[in-house]
This record gives sequence, structure tokens and C-alpha cells, in this order.
Amino acid sequence: MGEKVVAGRFDLSDRQRYRDKLRRCLAGLERLLQEKRFDRPKNLMGLEIELNLVGADGMPKMLNAQVLERIASRDFQTELAMFNLEVNIAPHRLGERVFDRLAEELRTSLAYADRKAGELDAGIMMIGILPTLDRDDLVSSNLSDVDRYTLLNDQIVAARGEDFALDIDGIERLTCTSKSIAPEAACTSVQLHLQVTPGRFADVWNAAQAVAAAQIAVGANSPFLFGRELWRESRPPLFQQSTDTRPPELQAQGVRPRTWFGERWISSAYDLFEENLRYYPALLPICDDEDPLEVLEAGGVPSLAELVLHNGTVYRWNRPVYGIADGHPHLRVENRVLPAGPTVTDVLANAAFYYGVVRALAEESRPVWTRLPFEAAAANFDAACRYGIDARLEWPRRGRLGGTTQVDAVGLVRDELLPLAEAGLDAWGVEPADRDLYLGVIEERCRRRTNGASWQAATFHRALEKGLSRDAALAATTRRYRDLMNLGEPVHTWPVGLPEPVPLG
Repeated sequence: MGEKVVAGRFDLSDRQRYRDKLRRCLAGLERLLQEKRFDRPKNLMGLEIELNLVGADGMPKMLNAQVLERIASRDFQTELAMFNLEVNIAPHRLGERVFDRLAEELRTSLAYADRKAGELDAGIMMIGILPTLDRDDLVSSNLSDVDRYTLLNDQIVAARGEDFALDIDGIERLTCTSKSIAPEAACTSVQLHLQVTPGRFADVWNAAQAVAAAQIAVGANSPFLFGRELWRESRPPLFQQSTDTRPPELQAQGVRPRTWFGERWISSAYDLFEENLRYYPALLPICDDEDPLEVLEAGGVPSLAELVLHNGTVYRWNRPVYGIADGHPHLRVENRVLPAGPTVTDVLANAAFYYGVVRALAEESRPVWTRLPFEAAAANFDAACRYGIDARLEWPRRGRLGGTTQVDAVGLVRDELLPLAEAGLDAWGVEPADRDLYLGVIEERCRRRTNGASWQAATFHRALEKGLSRDAALAATTRRYRDLMNLGEPVHTWPVGLPEPVPLG
């Protein structure tokens, strides 16, 4: 969440006061929107990547505080568990050679962090879910020693009132329970930010929702958890279940989970913030001294602190963000769909695809969300998480026929979405060399039907065929993944399987 939260206890009056403050914040946001007080967009994009710390054996290392102390950079922060870090890249203007510049920055930052981690016999790894994680790794004692994580865990546990149940039925089935939200820490992702005007927000958010399934299909990288092969992108079901404040009775009543895709297309950013207040009780009812309406009356810009904090405890896959920069309020769409990794090139290929296709879809005269039922977009997201590059998705028919049809995800991306992404990047002013390099990575993944998840699964099964036990095969796959990640070539070029041992003598 990134908020400076101090651990403490809440009483009933705190929650009532917080609810009142949230309503005043929402009224303040509505007024800011009506008065057109928002900053003009500067075509700014932002990037965050969650990382894992691993040892030479491929096992998680609970060392983030010590590693961060050595890194000593504001670009790197703690994440939920002691084996997690996050790197934040300063906002960049979309255009010209932005992706090459980002690649150079990321490689430099990650190499430096990896060297510092190496001083503690650890290394940095970008992957959706670390295959070697064990249930004993994901317990509350391994949460990062930060007040906001302790407090968030306590509040979600209290709201649920019983153990969290994990039940993911994929290629294999995983069923287990957890006494804390620690399993959420297994999910390491990439967050892509895009600043937009209020007038364009709904179109951009709707476009991002429509293409979320395609993003997952080509970018899946999380097939394993606790030794089981599950969905090709297992983060979404794991994240939902590990933060679910609803006991079974509330689930049966249709109460919405705090991690969700949504249920409708929107017409304004206000719709999402209003839904968050209407549907979700406060987890962290911490009140600021600011009265947002008084600040507005005085001609100032309110921080809307309670609204921002509450918004950070509702885990939409495309989340609205309110912020202030240089004294001006702004809105961003935060895309939280993608897993981390496998390489810097792959991360930026995913980013180029997203920023390009979202711009093109948001500017279409007959937007896709007017032709695709929201329920179909949500079902597409689940199908892409389950089947990855082999998913079939529902999509509007071309031409005058109307209606929707089932298509292969790779065909949809290659034939329809990549040309749109190319046009979108052109509209951003991205140079053709940058555009073609990174969109070419997505095209090759489609041509070879390969992404991080399919490589992990294929290499794991090759290791089993060689006679390794499941645990040994997962560890060997993890070590091989990290070696290839460090070489930096995109995942579609990676040879499947483990390297042959070099004969001695």
C-alpha cells in the first residue's frame, strides 16, 4: 500500500468516524471532477516490479531487511514477506525510445540489487510464484517487520474470523488452510501505471479490463504453488483466496471478495471509488486531520487520505489511483494483471503491448466494451489464468455480423491486438525500432505458443522424466530459470529442460 501506517487498535467510534471521512472524501473527489481541477496528462507511465530473494539452491531467503539495508536506495522497498522486495522506476514519458531507456534502468538497478543480495548469499528473481515455496515459508512469522503489514494481516484475519481456505483446482488440486494472509506474498507481480484525464479514465479502464485476459494469456508465469501444478497463472485465485474476508456464508450470499475483476463497465472514475465505499468495510480505519471539503473551499487540493488508504485495501486487477504531484491532483489506472518476469525484455514487451493496445482500444469509434458483455470479459480472465497461452476467449466478431465468438488467445493477439498495439504505440510517439523490438517478443511467444508458465511446466516435466523427485525437479527448474533470467534473452528463446552435465576429464 505504501502508506505510513502505525500499528494500533481500533474501536467502534474509529470505524464510524472513518466512514464519515470516506464520504467527505468521495464528495471532495466528485467536486474535483465537476470543477475539472485535475492535471492535464503528461503521457506519463510508471512501473513497479515485485521480486523474490532466493539462495543458490533456488529456495526462498528471508532476508529483505538486510538486503534493503545494503541496497540503500529509495527505488527498492519491502513487500509483504521477508523473501519479497519491490523496485519502483520513476515515471517516464511515453514516447521515443522509452522502453529501451527503461530496460537499461531496470537492468542496472536489478544487477546492483543482485550484487548486494549476493553479499548475503542470496539473489534476485523475477517470477510470478516461486516454485520452491513451501507452506512453512508462508506463515505470519515470515511477514516483513513493518507495522502496516502486521496491522493489515490482523484486520483481515479478524474480519474473516476463521482460517483462510485455499482451494485451487487446476492440472492438479491444492487444498490447504492458512492462519494468516502470508500466502498472498507468493504472488509477485508487475504494476503498470498510466496517468489519464478524468474524461478519458473510463475508456482506458474499460479497455484495460477487456484486454486483461490477453495480457495473462501471453504473459502467464505462475504455474506452481506448494509443489502442485495448478493454473498457468495461479496468482489471481491465490490472491483472492488468501485475502478473502468472507466466511463461506457471506460467499454464498454473493458478498464481493476484496480481490476481484469487477462486475460492470464504467462511465467515470467516480464509479470505482464509490463502489469501494459501498461494498467494502474499512480494514484500516485511520483518520487524517484534514477536512477535504474545507480544503476545497479554501482553494486547496485535498489529499483524500482516507479514500486513498481504503482504495489500497481493495485489490482490483485494474485499480483507480488518486494522487497529487507538484500541487495538482491526477488520476491513474494501475494495471496489476501481470506476473513478474521472466526477463527485463519480457517485462517491457508486456508493458509495450499493454500501453499500445489500451490506447488504441480506448480511441476506437465502436469500443470493444460496447460489443462484449462484461461477464464475458470476466470469464475470459479466468480462462486465461487457467490455460495461459492455450486459452480460448470470447471476443466480438469482426465486420457487420455482430455478436461474439470463441477464438484462440494467440490468434486474437497475433491477428487483431498486436496491430492495434502497434497503432497505439505510434500514437504515443514511440519510435518504430522500440515498438518492433518489444511487440516482436509478443509475436514470437504467440508463434511458438510459449511463455514463462509453459517453459516452467515443460522443464519441470523433463526433470521428472530424468528421474528427479518432485521437490528436486522444482528446485532444478527454479535454478535453471534464474540462470536463463540472468542471461537476459526473452523466454520464448529458452531451451526446455535442464542442461546436460559436463563430463569430467
